[in-house]
Amino acid sequence: MRDALDYPLLIQGDAPRSELLRRFRAAGNAVLLGTGSFWEGVDVRGEALSCVIIDKLPFASPDDPVLQARASAMEQAGRSPFMEYQLPEAVIALKQGVGRLIRDENDRGVLVLCDPRLLGKGYGKTFLTSLPPMPLTKSIEDVERFFDGDAAAREAARKVVPA
Repeated sequence: MRDALDYPLLIQGDAPRSELLRRFRAAGNAVLLGTGSFWEGVDVRGEALSCVIIDKLPFASPDDPVLQARASAMEQAGRSPFMEYQLPEAVIALKQGVGRLIRDENDRGVLVLCDPRLLGKGYGKTFLTSLPPMPLTKSIEDVERFFDGDAAAREAARKVVPA
């Protein structure tokens, strides 16, 4: 990616988390690649953080022993571990990730959710309705116009993505 980008690229693991965040804030136009650990305790206001890209919905790993134990207990009680535990936990985690983008009333930006399950699975609507009201689009042109400051484009981007 370093050769493909015209922006500084910061990658989790190349430096301590605090140093990466310091560099990210200072650069003002960097790309920061990180895991869910950057979803908590990160406060970057203003133009330095104008786009958050989330590659997949934040479900816990099915190999997690705590998840396995809870799921087993819920199944034995005749309950749905997915609907009653895994989905709500993932929704909360996504909201935390999205919360990195808009920190105060002056912030603006683009949230990119890449997981096809958002539109392809029935539970995708649960994620969408949990988020703050925001324009939805599948159009890269709408995003480009948003970053170009086109008010009409921001209004056009309010079209709802078909579910």
